[in-house]
This record gives sequence, structure tokens and C-alpha cells, in this order.
Amino acid sequence: MANESHNEAWLVENGGRGCGGPKGSSKEMRPGRTAHNMSSSSLRKKSDLALVSKVPCGSLRRLLANLQEVVLGTKLAVLFLAIPLAVVAEVYSFGRPWVFALSLLGLTPLAERVSFLTEQIAFYTGPTVGGLLNATCGNATELIIAIFALSQHKIEVVKYSLLGSVLSNLLLVLGTSLLCGGLANLRKEQKYDRRQADVNSLLLLLALLCHLLPMLLRCAGAGSAVSTVDATLNLSRASSVVMLAAYVVYIFFQLVTHRQLFEAQDSDEEDDTASGEEAVIGFWSGFVWLVGMTLVIALLSEYVVNTIEAASTSWGLSVSFLSIILLPIVGNAAEHAGAVIFAFKNKLDISLGVALGSATQIAMFVVPLCVVVAWIMGIKMDLNFNLLETGSLALSIIVTAFTLQDGTSHYMKGLVLLLCYVVIAACFFVLRTPLNQSNMNNVELKLPTEAVFRA
Repeated sequence: MANESHNEAWLVENGGRGCGGPKGSSKEMRPGRTAHNMSSSSLRKKSDLALVSKVPCGSLRRLLANLQEVVLGTKLAVLFLAIPLAVVAEVYSFGRPWVFALSLLGLTPLAERVSFLTEQIAFYTGPTVGGLLNATCGNATELIIAIFALSQHKIEVVKYSLLGSVLSNLLLVLGTSLLCGGLANLRKEQKYDRRQADVNSLLLLLALLCHLLPMLLRCAGAGSAVSTVDATLNLSRASSVVMLAAYVVYIFFQLVTHRQLFEAQDSDEEDDTASGEEAVIGFWSGFVWLVGMTLVIALLSEYVVNTIEAASTSWGLSVSFLSIILLPIVGNAAEHAGAVIFAFKNKLDISLGVALGSATQIAMFVVPLCVVVAWIMGIKMDLNFNLLETGSLALSIIVTAFTLQDGTSHYMKGLVLLLCYVVIAACFFVLRTPLNQSNMNNVELKLPTEAVFRA
């Protein structure tokens, strides 16, 4: 009882700062929990603030409490050690592959903590603003890495990493979730709500169309290199604007008109809801932590972009394999683990919400936003991901749509999705395409027609 009173006193003291505390009681007015929130909460652990509450200095007490909640409030806290190690390795010019590996490990807990902080801020801003934060910050790691790669004109790294995130969510995360969930619930009939899956599948097919047309246009107009490149670029930019507009409507659909389809059902189990019942840090504390962690993600993302070629050479792996396979697996490990955990508990709606939601956000928001940002920066990035990459994306979306069409699941569906991912990973493992750091569109303008067609 004493411990609970200390925790309640801390919440009153810290939660009352900024915006007048949480809006309403945590039970009645707490924001609707999305699949991403529920997935991230599975990796959190409840903090005991008994010792912190005994610190006499109020400012120091609040600082220590924030450190305990934000840094130590996750089961992945040990991976935070990789962040200072990555900085030391960079400053003292250790092996570049070590910087790459440590930066990837450091990004893993940061991605989960960003989800935690956006959820905490949502207690004070309300569910709508919280949903917008989740819709824009849910894949902050991929977006920041892409921006840094764009700034260095590494367009291939941008395309590879974003393609890898979509493939990873559709095949690896969803496949592992369905496989593990099916094996853990052999005697139970596994069902899920098809309506959310249908909406995400439609948006993914729209994104696929926007990727296919620039590639087909390039192939159809191979006889006129300059005009085809310009036409492909203009079509990609127009398609990106359309995709961003569709994503805005999708957010309105998700947060306002059909919100009930995307809210994860509350669980009766205490471990599923313990971390989401009430705010544990204040609004301004959460905002400052969110900004700080975003800056750290930016720093590690810069390290990843700068060292990926050195890691490729040292490890004997192609840049395409590192970007498409390794980077998404490590960067989203926390979110992926949460999806699998809920599949074990036969909560497939949450697992599908995580996998399909992330894939949709990358395809419909992050990719077109990168095209628009590159346009603003004067960089000619288009939506032509080349034949092999676009073909892999198309088959992945189609296989996933067929897998989810009947609203039921078993382990065989998960196994097929997982094996599809293994085959695609093997393809990019044997592919040895050299990374060209310059803008590919500028290079193609100087190549003869046959070379453009081969590219």
C-alpha cells in the first residue's frame, strides 16, 4: 500500500504539469489503444518508484523517475548500452562495421520508446492528436534513415530500406505471427476482423499501382531516354501527391469515421493493460524525451547511412541485402516481437494491425513523402524500384491479400508467408548490384539507350 501511495503521489505531482494533467480518468477518457500501442506495451515493464520517491529534492526526484520510466521501463533497456558504444566507436574511428552494427542495435529500443512516449502524450492531448502522432511517428526510424540517405544522394539505400520494411512487415512479421499463433493454438479456431485487413490491402494495392506505372513507363519508352526519365519522374511525383492525399483520408477514416475498426480490444489480463491504464510521466517531460530520442535516432541513422557500404564490404554482403533484409529486421525488432507475442495469445487482430498498419504507413506515407522531400531538395527520386524489387513487392502484396481473404488463420498460412520471405531474402543475398552513390536519374541521362533499358 505504501508503494502504491508513493506512485500515486508521483503521478499527481508529475502528471499535473503541463496541459492540466490527463484528460479525464484513465478508464473513461483514456485514448483508444491501437494495435501499435498494444504491441509495444507487451515489451514494457512496470517501474517501482518506491526508492525514487524518497529522494528529498523535487527536481532530482522527477528526473530520476523519468529516467526509470523512460529508459528502464522496457525489457530492451540493456540495448541502450549500444548507443554510447556506437558514439565511442565513431569518435575513436573503430571499425566502420562495428559502428554500423552498434547503431542498428541502438535503434531497436529507441523505436519502442518513441511509441511509448507518443502514447503518454496522447493522455494529455486526447485520442485524435495521439492517433496523429502515432500515424506520423510510428515509423520514425525508417523516415529519418531515408532523409539522411537522401541528403547524401544514396537513393538506392532509400528505396531498398523502405522496400525492405514493407516486405518485412507483410511476410516476416505477419508470417511469423500466424505461424506461432497457429502452433500455439492448434485446438482453437483462429479468427480476426477482415474489415481492417481489407482496408489496408486496398491501400497497398494502390501503392503497388503507383510503383508499377513508373516502371512500365520506363520500359515502354526505352527508345527515348531523356523524355522517358522526365516522364517517369513527373509521374512519380504526381503519384506521390495522390498517395499522400489518400493517406490523409485514411487517417481521417481511422481516427474519426471508422475508428472502432482500428482500436485494439481491451484485454482482461492485467499484463496486457498495466502499462496503458494511466500516464506515468508528465506532458512536457514526454515531449522533451520524444525530441531527445528523435535526435538520438537521427544521430544513429547518420552512422548507419555512412557505414553501410563499409559493413557490406567487410561482411561480404551486398548493400541491397543489408538494406532490404537486415536493417528492417533489427530496426523494428521490438514491434515485431510484440506482434508475435499477441499471436501466441490468439489476439490476431493486434498482430495484423501491427504488420499491415506498418506496411501501409511505409508504402502510403513514408515512400511518397521521401519523393516529395527529394523533390524539394532538388534530388530526382522516382517510384521506379526496378523490375526485381517491384516484382517482389507485387507478389508479396498479392500473396498477403489472398492469405487474409477468409478471416481465419492457421499455421500453414504463416509458414507459406515466411517461406516467401526466405526466398526473397535468398534472392537479394545472391544479388551483387554495386551501390552507385550518385543520383541514378542523372547518370541515366548520360547513358546510351541500351544501358538505360538494362538499368
